[in-house]
Amino acid sequence: MHIAIIGTGNVGGALAERWAKAGHTIHLGVRLLDNFKGIELLQYPNVTAHPIFEAVALSEVVLIAATPPAVFSIVEQMGHVEGKIIIDAMNSVRVGPDPYPNTFEALKALAKGAEIVKCFNTTGFENMRNPVFGDMAIDMFMAGSPEKSKALTRRLALDAGFAECYDFGGDDKAALLEQFALCWINLAIMQGYGRGIAFKVLRREG
Repeated sequence: MHIAIIGTGNVGGALAERWAKAGHTIHLGVRLLDNFKGIELLQYPNVTAHPIFEAVALSEVVLIAATPPAVFSIVEQMGHVEGKIIIDAMNSVRVGPDPYPNTFEALKALAKGAEIVKCFNTTGFENMRNPVFGDMAIDMFMAGSPEKSKALTRRLALDAGFAECYDFGGDDKAALLEQFALCWINLAIMQGYGRGIAFKVLRREG
């Protein structure tokens, strides 16, 4: 699969590496081709750097892992996105894309014709780089209304090494996923449990 990643910092870089190792073709959307965070990702033969509009044009799926206020300039640079799947991996915890309440709503309004899925926002980048704790992998979570796009997002979560990607529901549950992310932030940072914690859904048999 051809995947564009816009925002090549901690989260975008971790997922780019996981997906590259899984065999996907990764197109990094960057402003400066010879100087960007995550440039070391180019060591993988299936990872290349492009201007944002070109990375999007080459890809079926676009992951955005940038700061929320950057959504406006990113959408302008993406160009034609009709029929693309955009995965929103951002959180509007400290600052949002004013006047929209969160990045999911901003993308729905601005990225006309794209299908938006919220995912990869509920844990730290360290857990995306290595989602295995002992003998078990942790879980990921998603929300959005397009069912086919969520099915593909789930596949990408599994390819990244997560045990499962649970569906929180439709577009109206995207904000709930941001609150879920805040739960992780609260435990890991504010309550001092450290960034090496993660969520796992357990189901009792019978």
